[in-house]
Amino acid sequence: MTTTMISSFNSNHINSKALNCILWNTPNISSPPPNLFSSTKRRRLQQIRKKKAHDQATGGDMVSTLISSIAVDQTTTPPVELTALVSVRKSLKLSIQDMMLHWYGNHDHFTHHKEKEKSLVLQLVSTETEAESMKPKLSNEAILDWSKDLNLNLINLINLILGAEKSSYEVKFEVDPKFGMPGAITVSNKYEKELYLDSINIEGVVHIACNSWIQPDKDSSEKRIFFSTKAYLPDETPAGLKELREMELRQLRGDGTGLRLPSDRIYDYDTYNDIGNPDEGIEYVRSTLGGNYTHPHPRRCRTGRPPTSTDDNMESPENEYKRIYVPRDEEFEEAKQGALDVGKLKGILRHIIPTLTTIASKDSNVFKGYADINCLYGTDMSLPKILNKVQEFLKFDPPKLISGLTSCCLPDEEFGRQAIAGINPMSIQRLTVFPPVSKLDPSTYGPQESALKEEHIIGHLNGMSIQQALEENKLFILDYHDIFLPYLDQINALDDRRAYGTRTILFLTSLGTLKPISIELSLPPTNSDSPSKQKQVLTPPVDATTNWLWQIGKAHVSSNDACAHQLIHHWLRTHACMEPLILAAHRQLSVMHPIYKLLKPHMRYTLKINALARQFLINAGGIIESNFTAGKYCMEMSCAAYRDWWRFDLEGLPADLLRRGMAVPDSTQVHGIRLVIEDYPYATDGLHIWSAIETLVRTYVNYYYPDRSAVNFDTELQAWYNESINLGHADLRHATWWPKLSTPDDLTSILATIIWLTSAQHAALNNGQYPYGGHVPTRSPHMRRLLPEEHDPEYTTFMQDPQKYFLSSFPSLLEATKYMAAIDLISAHSPDEEYIGDRKDLSTWSADTVIIEGFYRFSMEMRRIEKEIERRNTDSNLRNRCGAGVSPYELLMPSSEPGVTCRGVPNSISI
Repeated sequence: MTTTMISSFNSNHINSKALNCILWNTPNISSPPPNLFSSTKRRRLQQIRKKKAHDQATGGDMVSTLISSIAVDQTTTPPVELTALVSVRKSLKLSIQDMMLHWYGNHDHFTHHKEKEKSLVLQLVSTETEAESMKPKLSNEAILDWSKDLNLNLINLINLILGAEKSSYEVKFEVDPKFGMPGAITVSNKYEKELYLDSINIEGVVHIACNSWIQPDKDSSEKRIFFSTKAYLPDETPAGLKELREMELRQLRGDGTGLRLPSDRIYDYDTYNDIGNPDEGIEYVRSTLGGNYTHPHPRRCRTGRPPTSTDDNMESPENEYKRIYVPRDEEFEEAKQGALDVGKLKGILRHIIPTLTTIASKDSNVFKGYADINCLYGTDMSLPKILNKVQEFLKFDPPKLISGLTSCCLPDEEFGRQAIAGINPMSIQRLTVFPPVSKLDPSTYGPQESALKEEHIIGHLNGMSIQQALEENKLFILDYHDIFLPYLDQINALDDRRAYGTRTILFLTSLGTLKPISIELSLPPTNSDSPSKQKQVLTPPVDATTNWLWQIGKAHVSSNDACAHQLIHHWLRTHACMEPLILAAHRQLSVMHPIYKLLKPHMRYTLKINALARQFLINAGGIIESNFTAGKYCMEMSCAAYRDWWRFDLEGLPADLLRRGMAVPDSTQVHGIRLVIEDYPYATDGLHIWSAIETLVRTYVNYYYPDRSAVNFDTELQAWYNESINLGHADLRHATWWPKLSTPDDLTSILATIIWLTSAQHAALNNGQYPYGGHVPTRSPHMRRLLPEEHDPEYTTFMQDPQKYFLSSFPSLLEATKYMAAIDLISAHSPDEEYIGDRKDLSTWSADTVIIEGFYRFSMEMRRIEKEIERRNTDSNLRNRCGAGVSPYELLMPSSEPGVTCRGVPNSISI
């Protein structure tokens, strides 16, 4: 051992690198063995003893000094000191308070016997157990004292304001020389406020990623447990960590009782019995969603709020000024909350001018012309800079779609394009039978046969017969008949709501574009109705009158589509159906579990955004009911789709495309399927992302489960999946279609589906809501008028001023601006968004090169896909994404800047 190496020791203070050098006589080993006194060290000590005998004979004393510093005999050896770097974060307000206390406070207050009252108390836990008690080996309790150790100064405050809000502090631990490898740490917060513990690092020894809010002891007496970043399957857990692993999961599950407090971190299930408020009157009474056959629904995170005064089965809703419970670590970060607050402020300000206009004029609540719509947007770029800022807050940004429009009507070619490259590319199906047939009970809803006949479409098939068009995959359908018809009597009885159940036939042209060739509008049968009134068919116009009828018919289809998109494809299939899997993951998968680590970024913010949805969006009288066609019946419609249509095994992209007939099996293709519409932007871009996800997941799963039987014997994994079904999706737990979880291939398929749904699928359905829906006449969330009938008094009004009749069919000015403000807010990316392919926790797998390389290849693949999408959007042969006035399809572009960009694939359902 060299003199330089010996001089690195100062008394009993041993840093990790020096410790490695002493134990193995080499500076190249980066981490200590499981036991600090390994066989390697014992051999070295024997050499030292021989050297000592020689030095005693020759008068040398250097080795004698060394032996006293590293303690051969544990009974006389002082403990080893390890220095940890602890990174913490507090709110800006609390940090300023601490700084003022540090600068101007009475330092005598912080005496030794008081130090624990303003500190973090930390204790390392070994991966090994004591031989006799079989309890984990523990270090001493170390103190992080804010009052004495925080280096609070003006520079730190400036960094905090600029966003560099994390600070690091040294904490010293003393451990027994036979302590072994640290595997966890327990933390108690003696400080009077909560604080965010980012990480704890002992260089070269262990890194512990905490990323959690620590509550003060007065609010939570349980010590927090944090584990090292190393992943362990349950049966591989080191002996010293097994008990803590189980204890942590028990804490997260809770006991299913009591009111949840904002500081809690308990994950539990409940039905949606909180979206109504019977105490406010009968108009706010809503059925419980979940727990019954009539309204089955996935479960939500339990809050334990007291029942309403008028109905013990309904949970009292939270008022708009009080935050609804989610586990503390699921709350939004300050950057995201700040962005939301700014978005809300803009929405309020942009509503001021329409409100004042409505008050000033009785007629102003109805759009009278295209100019009335256009003036809602801040399109004047010639204004001075300060007025541009005012315009930004008082007027809406022009939506993406508006650049290609010259009127308030949606052209046929754009109507067809949006079915495969718009905000809802998931409703279109290949038509296999003509005329289409309903699956509803004919005794209740009339004949199952459609009113569509050969004569309605034969003239629009470019000379093909209907059978030939079906066989050559030329006919497609948007079918909302069975979704809406059971609710139309109730919907049409609401004020300012008029709707049909629509079917639209589209033809695939030789250019690869879709054009609508017939629209069927259906109403429920009544005793007085003639068949012609119950079902009407519109075809492309031949004169001015049929042109306006055709435009109104398309508007009703778009309104059906907007409602189905929001309630079924967006809310149900991503938000609602993913929440139970997230709850089960926190309850049954330890943070040490490799599958939890894989899923963690894909669960970020989802519980919080769903809680806000229950408070403001899907609640009685909320944004969804106020704006969309189904009104107070919106969530019942969502429940019906869950009961009759949703299947987890068909939620992956290839399975979904096959289900809708938009692809056919083809083993020669990379994805195993071939699209029947070659230029289907959502599907072509999505399949690349799906394939990359599947490849990453397969690599990951095969690494941790090399033995096929290991999946079956993973107790946490099986508990997670079983609980997701039996508790989280309890209303469908007996369905036979749930995938089995027995092999690595099963697990790969399940995980790939979850990651797809929480990332790319949600991005495709959410982030374009304002860009594609911010121009209300082209995608109205509801309609206020049916088609005019010749014998009705309003037919004369229609004939005299068809544009006025058309515009009066849409939401009022105030309704439109409220809706626009809402979808603008939920279409925006926050500054702290994390995008697919951008993992911030790769240190978790620092020793697992296979995993690191897998994530690196995935990140590179996302960049390649982005370049490929850019290329496609400039390919003039792809007319559904390139052309004069055609918006490029960018919703599945992996990256994005903050704001409403109509692109970017976040890792999770975060808005």
